[in-house]
Amino acid sequence: MRVFVTGGTGFIGRHLVARLRAAHHDVVCLVRTGSDTSVLPDDAELARGDVTDRMSLASGMRGCDRVASLANLYEFWVTDRDAYRRVNVTGTRNVMETALDEGVSKIVHVSTAAVYGNAAWPVTEDTPEGDRCFGEYSRSKRRGDRVIWDLFESRDLPVVMVYPGAVIGPGDPKAARRYLRNVLEGRLPAQVLTGSPFPFVSVDDVAAGILAAMEGEGNTGERYILAAENLTFGEVNRMIAEVSGVDLPGFVMPDWMTVATAHLCTLLARATRRPPMLDLAIDQVRLMRQGMRTDGSKAERELGLRYEPVRQVIERIVGGSAGAGRI
Repeated sequence: MRVFVTGGTGFIGRHLVARLRAAHHDVVCLVRTGSDTSVLPDDAELARGDVTDRMSLASGMRGCDRVASLANLYEFWVTDRDAYRRVNVTGTRNVMETALDEGVSKIVHVSTAAVYGNAAWPVTEDTPEGDRCFGEYSRSKRRGDRVIWDLFESRDLPVVMVYPGAVIGPGDPKAARRYLRNVLEGRLPAQVLTGSPFPFVSVDDVAAGILAAMEGEGNTGERYILAAENLTFGEVNRMIAEVSGVDLPGFVMPDWMTVATAHLCTLLARATRRPPMLDLAIDQVRLMRQGMRTDGSKAERELGLRYEPVRQVIERIVGGSAGAGRI
């Protein structure tokens, strides 16, 4: 297959591209100006452009059999709030409509389990979305998903959707890595939201799930939640401490105090135009406090996925207490 990948230089994307090449698929990666392409294999073809630029999408996608749609704005605080709409909604529409125009046979789109919002637990692929969805990231991803399903209904868009939980693994440049560093370097003044559960999954398993969905036959229109284990943030903290040997903060901040602190940190961030201290963005804290339990077993049954235990992933990330500096 010849596969067009958006978001190929991202955390999940570079793992997916490596798997695609290992499976002997040709890969064309859409890359923005300034992207670090050193994370991609030397034999990956590069197409300069952006999901907000329809012409670059058409040029790069031409002649491709399938599309892996990973590009999105995954942050819980940005100075330009409209960027969520431009990338996660309009950009998603651009990718899907271009794929239809170019006659692509299948698209695998990477959403997020967070789009289910405050749905009833445990969340499965058939669970109706909750009436509340916390944070502009989650809300914009939900709006992008609705664009996709509208095109599926109206124009037979050949799409498969995957919904990862919190994706973890070595080399993560996003919030999970920053949180681990804060724990390992003793920069957390308190533990927060320790009773809230959330689904966790290895980045390697997410990449494997995307590839399996892409190579599968007869699965157009299917949804797959990718989640290995549902763990509270307190349980994850203890795993990190046990693996690394560091001491956790003795003070567990009450949830109400955490939310109030996040409000204050976010207000200061807006005033200074710098990210909130210790990643205490109110959007992220609200999502964490809400929590979620999901069932990722459909991907095991239908895609043959075998999830790596979360503790094992943390061991690989930390590499023992001596590996803290390598995170």
